[in-house]
Amino acid sequence: MYHVKQLSDSKYKIYELQDAATNSWVKVAPERGGIIFSYGVEGEELIYLNEETFYDRDKNVRGGIPILFPISGQLSNGTYEWDGTTYSMNNHGFARNATWEVIDSEMEDRASLTIKLTSNEQTKISYPFDFEVLFTYVLKKGKLTIHQEYMNMGDMPMPIYAGFHPYFKTSEKHLSYETDATRYFDYNDNEEKEFKGSVDLGNLKEAVVLLNGTQPNITFNLPTLKRRVRINYSEPFKYVMLWAETAKEFICVEPWMAKTDEFNRKEELTMIKGNESLKTEISIQLEPYIV
Repeated sequence: MYHVKQLSDSKYKIYELQDAATNSWVKVAPERGGIIFSYGVEGEELIYLNEETFYDRDKNVRGGIPILFPISGQLSNGTYEWDGTTYSMNNHGFARNATWEVIDSEMEDRASLTIKLTSNEQTKISYPFDFEVLFTYVLKKGKLTIHQEYMNMGDMPMPIYAGFHPYFKTSEKHLSYETDATRYFDYNDNEEKEFKGSVDLGNLKEAVVLLNGTQPNITFNLPTLKRRVRINYSEPFKYVMLWAETAKEFICVEPWMAKTDEFNRKEELTMIKGNESLKTEISIQLEPYIV
C-alpha cells in the first residue's frame, strides 16, 4: 500500500512517497533545498508550484513547501550581529537552496523519506555554528507529517527560528481561519489589529502574522478545491504568517518559531544547548469541507 520511488527528471533526483489506499503522494527534491514540491490527496494536488523557479537554481522556488532554516523571514539590511561579528544571510536562511542528503526511507505501514543537512564551510560564512538537521517526511492515510531534528554539534548554544512556507492552491484570497488568535500584525502598515477570523490577502503586498494563538493548529477552507486543511504544529512554533501574491493562485499559511528579523531583536530565539538537539513536527491533513 505504501511505496517510495525514485523518479526520472530532467534536472533533479525526485523521490515520491505514495499511499495507494488514499491515492495520495508527496514529491521531494532533496537537491533543491529538500523541498516538497507536490502533495496530493485523493487524486487532487493541494500545492501550488511555479515550475520556472523550481528548475532555475538561481531563483528561490515560488511554491511547494520550502524549508526555512536557520531563520524565517528577512533580516534588516540582510545582516545580523553575533558575538561581535556581523554576518549576512538571505531571506529565510540557506536551507531552502542547499543540497540535502537522502539517508533513509521506509515503506512498512507508512511511506517516509529522511534527508539531512550538515554545516560546512559555506554555511559558516553566514551562520557560525556546527549543526546537523534531519527531516523525515511521512505520508500515512493521506496525512503528511514532517518530523524535524535540529542538532547542535558544537559546545556553545546555537540560535534558530525555523519555519515552513507551504503554498496552497486557491484563486480565492479572502479566507476564514479557525484559530484562537485574536490579534495580528499587518506588515503592510506596521499596525497591530484585531483578528476577527479572516483576512483578505488579495490586495496585500506584505504578509500578516497571527500573534497570540495558543492552540497549536489552524484550519481553513480551500474553496477552489473544495477541501478543508488542518495544520498542526508542535513547540516552539508560536506564529502563523499569512501571505499571497495578487496575480498568483495561492495562499501561504506558514508556522514560524519567531517573527521576522528575530536575529537582530534576540527576544524569542530558540536556543539549542551544546551537543543537544531539538525535535519538532508539523502535519498537514484534510478534513470535511465546511460551506
